[in-house]
Amino acid sequence: MIRFLAHRIGFGAGVLLVLSAFVFFLFFVAPGDPARMIAGDKATESQLAQIRKNLGVDRPIIVQYGAFMQKALTGDLGFSYRNQQPVAPIILRRIPVTLSLVLGGALLWLAIGVPIGIMSARYVGSLRDRLGQAFILVGLSFPTFVLGMMSLYLLYFLPKQSGFTLFPAGGYKALSSNPVLWAWHLALPWMTLALTMAAIYARLTRGQMLDVMGEDYIRTARAKGLSERRVVWKHGMRAALTPLVTQLGADIALMLGGVIVIEQVYGLQGVGALAVQAVANQDRPIIIGVVLLGGVFIVIANIVVDLLYVLLDPRVR
Repeated sequence: MIRFLAHRIGFGAGVLLVLSAFVFFLFFVAPGDPARMIAGDKATESQLAQIRKNLGVDRPIIVQYGAFMQKALTGDLGFSYRNQQPVAPIILRRIPVTLSLVLGGALLWLAIGVPIGIMSARYVGSLRDRLGQAFILVGLSFPTFVLGMMSLYLLYFLPKQSGFTLFPAGGYKALSSNPVLWAWHLALPWMTLALTMAAIYARLTRGQMLDVMGEDYIRTARAKGLSERRVVWKHGMRAALTPLVTQLGADIALMLGGVIVIEQVYGLQGVGALAVQAVANQDRPIIIGVVLLGGVFIVIANIVVDLLYVLLDPRVR
């Protein structure tokens, strides 16, 4: 296990190194002058040259990348071109918002999607199955921003017009300050995220359960007289978990890099909103920092998924 974990960590470090080089060189050749962004259009050439020297962008690209990696290994991602603040603290302040949104949404979409998928697989062709597939179709058909706007209209604007507030329109309250307000402000974003993702997990669970329930060991378990509930949950569901774990790890890792649409709709100042602002401002250090953060989350998620494989599937061990 230690050798396996060391191998996966080493591979992940290599992936991050390649990603950092790709992103750094990509933004080096991108149009735009950082010195001009900082100093403005009225700056003289001598002022621009001094700023480029201070930023280190007047040196060869290989030297710049080496200096960037040396600082990045200590957690220093440079300074924002727009506000001259360190990049790492700016990103770290946004992570709790995105983390709260993604993890809460993940629990909700699993609680909705997986039971619907199991129900559809157990009662194939029945009314329950048709209702489950209708839920999947509707969930996959609606874009996230449409669900977000509908949720705001139905659960915020209409109650507000009637004189009471059912849910807030957006914003974020820290979990440490007030857990109740934290959950209340995130309720609508969680529901919007969960309805979209639950449809994906319901479809995946249904497909996997249909494949698993036709296996020989399932028929053997039924022949032994085991209850259908035990056959489904103990034998069928455990075998169907592997692709679900893979999908869940990938989805959470990608979303921790920023749930851009939902953060924009509900005014959440998370990593996704920061990325949008950085792109609009051409703030390259922040963009690079957000991309690397997303890469770190993906690498960590893959390592966790591999470890869960070992626990769930004896064949892997």
